[in-house]
Amino acid sequence: MIEEIGRTTEGDLIINVGPQHPATHGVLHLVITLNGETIKKVEPHLGYIHRSIEKMCESLSYRQFIYVTSRMDYLSSHINNHACALCVEKGLQIEVPQRAQYIRVIMDELTRIASHELWWGAMAMDLGAFTPFFHAFRERENITDIMEKTCGARLTMNYIVPGGVMAELHPDFQKDVQRFIQLYKSKFEEYNELVTGNIIFQNRMKSVGVLSKEDAISYGCSGPVARASGVFCDIRKLYPYDIYNKVEFEEITETEGDSFARYLVRLKEMQQSIHIIEQLLGDIPEGDFQAKTKAVLKLPKGEFYQRVETARGELGVYIVSEGGTTPYRIKFRSPGFSNLSALEHMVKGLKIGDLIAAMGSLDLVIPDIDR
Repeated sequence: MIEEIGRTTEGDLIINVGPQHPATHGVLHLVITLNGETIKKVEPHLGYIHRSIEKMCESLSYRQFIYVTSRMDYLSSHINNHACALCVEKGLQIEVPQRAQYIRVIMDELTRIASHELWWGAMAMDLGAFTPFFHAFRERENITDIMEKTCGARLTMNYIVPGGVMAELHPDFQKDVQRFIQLYKSKFEEYNELVTGNIIFQNRMKSVGVLSKEDAISYGCSGPVARASGVFCDIRKLYPYDIYNKVEFEEITETEGDSFARYLVRLKEMQQSIHIIEQLLGDIPEGDFQAKTKAVLKLPKGEFYQRVETARGELGVYIVSEGGTTPYRIKFRSPGFSNLSALEHMVKGLKIGDLIAAMGSLDLVIPDIDR
């Protein structure tokens, strides 16, 4: 007789999903207990790409440690750097020029769109639809081209510094961003036609990996994962930083809490990011792009915390300073770790084929978890 789901019985099958080759971007290993095709237990094994980033940061200066964080959630590198810079600025009480604040927020939202674009293409491909991946990268390439012109890099930009940004915008920046906005708006209906309205895709996603509002809060989920379960948790709304309190945008939430709801939240969030950029792009003020700061920064003795909204959820930066040129302790609260913790609860009792849809809807970036 088969016992209740969650307990190992005779005839159960234990399989390994992953780990992939360590040369891949992120390596996740799931040990899954099955009864037939029904999932009884999912146990994530982490650490394959662990680099001791928090300990490394403690040996770097307050200017240097910021750029190590580009290698955590590498699809939100601008926003990671932004969080670290804000935390240092809070400790030093640095007033960031308005021009730099505008530039930072525009870069953050471009980063959010680029991240969601990659996820959208990969999510569809995970479920067998290969064409959307090319459509997603068609638009995403425009963003990486814009980043490359101003920042000199396409993925780990290392552009935001304590006091502002590292360099002035490229002369073509506003024109290029405006061109991208028009391109994106003209292509958005293709996304709905190819994927959102596809009945096969909907059947694979709806009522799969359901996470209730209470469970999302209990597991500490944030970002689109929590908002798809009806949790209002957008840091840009709750604890606005830089000029987010001066822009109008909607916090996207759904109530179903399933994989399709998480899909819809990210798709609609890209449109809100476009709306934010449009409000700021034509009104970037003149002035300095960086506040005047000392060459060597020393935070006063104390504890400092800053949170931001990355493409995957809440990133927290906690610094303990003893008054020196390097942090005494650093801790990052990454969104991926908490979101992954809810995976077993979401898929227990489902079929093994549903695991791909549910896990893909979490939008995991493993280096964000394996710090």
